[in-house]
Amino acid sequence: MGGYNVEREKKKYEEYAYILDYLPHGRLGSQRPTFREEGLVQMVGETYFTLLEAIPRKGARLDIGERVYVGRKGRIKIGHIIGRITYDELTSTAKAELPSIIETIIKDQEKRFVEFFNRSQPITPRMHALELIPGIGKKLMWQILNQREVRAFESFDDLRERTNLPDPVKMLARRVLEELSGDEKYRLFTRPM
Repeated sequence: MGGYNVEREKKKYEEYAYILDYLPHGRLGSQRPTFREEGLVQMVGETYFTLLEAIPRKGARLDIGERVYVGRKGRIKIGHIIGRITYDELTSTAKAELPSIIETIIKDQEKRFVEFFNRSQPITPRMHALELIPGIGKKLMWQILNQREVRAFESFDDLRERTNLPDPVKMLARRVLEELSGDEKYRLFTRPM
C-alpha cells in the first residue's frame, strides 16, 4: 500500500519522532507498570507513524510536540527505545496531542503526501487507495484521477484548487488516526504491530 515512496520503503525504523507525552515517573496502573526514576516518553514516528515508548537521557529537557532523533546511533535526548506500543496504550495526553502532531508531520512532508495523490493505485478491482481517505468517494476519486492525468499535483493548494477536496491535511490525518486506532485491513501510511 505504501509503495508510492520507494525511499520510505528502504528503511523500516524511525529516525525522528515527536513527543506526545512525558511522564517523569513512568506509568502506573497499566498492564506493564513502568515506574522508573528516569521517566518515560511516548512518541509518534514521522515516517511510519509508529507509536513508541522510550526512556529519556538523564537530564534531558523534553517538550510535548518536540521533534527528537530516535535513530540507532547518536541519540541526544532519548536514551533507550523500549518498543512499539498500541494506540490503546497511549496516555490521555498523548491521545489528545496525536491529531495535531500528525497534521504537523503531514504539512512538513507535503511533497511525500502530495505524491500519494499523484501515484496511488487501485487496491482491489472495485476499490482505489484514494477511497480509503475519509471524505473521498467515487466522484471525488475520479476528479483527482482525471486531474492528475492532466498534470501531477504540486502542492496541497494545487490539489484543493483543481479538485473539490476541502482540506487534504485533515483528511490524511484522519486516515492515519484510523490506521493507528483501529484494526484497518488496508494500511496506507502505517505499519501493523
